[in-house]
Amino acid sequence: METKNSKALNANLPQDMDIQEIIRKKFETYKKITEESGEQQAWDTLFQGYPERQKKIMGPFIENNTLAEGFTRAIPFYKQFGMEMEVVDISNNNMDAVLEVQKVCPSIKLAKDFGIDKPCRLVCEMDVEATKAAFGMKGKILARLADGDCVCIFKYERPKK
Repeated sequence: METKNSKALNANLPQDMDIQEIIRKKFETYKKITEESGEQQAWDTLFQGYPERQKKIMGPFIENNTLAEGFTRAIPFYKQFGMEMEVVDISNNNMDAVLEVQKVCPSIKLAKDFGIDKPCRLVCEMDVEATKAAFGMKGKILARLADGDCVCIFKYERPKK
């Protein structure tokens, strides 16, 4: 359900984002640089500017909200990219914390098209590292569809405000 507040938030976000095209370009670039200069150079190249982009996208959702509120407000935004997301508030011990549960990975098939067995390193691990860098919070991947788990689960936490 879109509210007046979510419309205002979404107005600050890129409306022309085609996640499949972004991921396709990421895989193409990764494959090319890996062949020419190795995996670490490919990672470093793709990570350049990523924390700033992550801050621009997620900042409006989480900077003035708890993580659970912010991630919940982000569900419609990510749904447009084929992601089916649920959010669990796990705040405890003066930590603002959330589990992000993804039931669908739009990157798995695309990765295989590029000869990449699992998209996790290029998509999810990079997202987590960018989020940590952009917002100074902890983040980790707890489960992965690509590893045979029934969902992907990400945990993020930061001190309560």
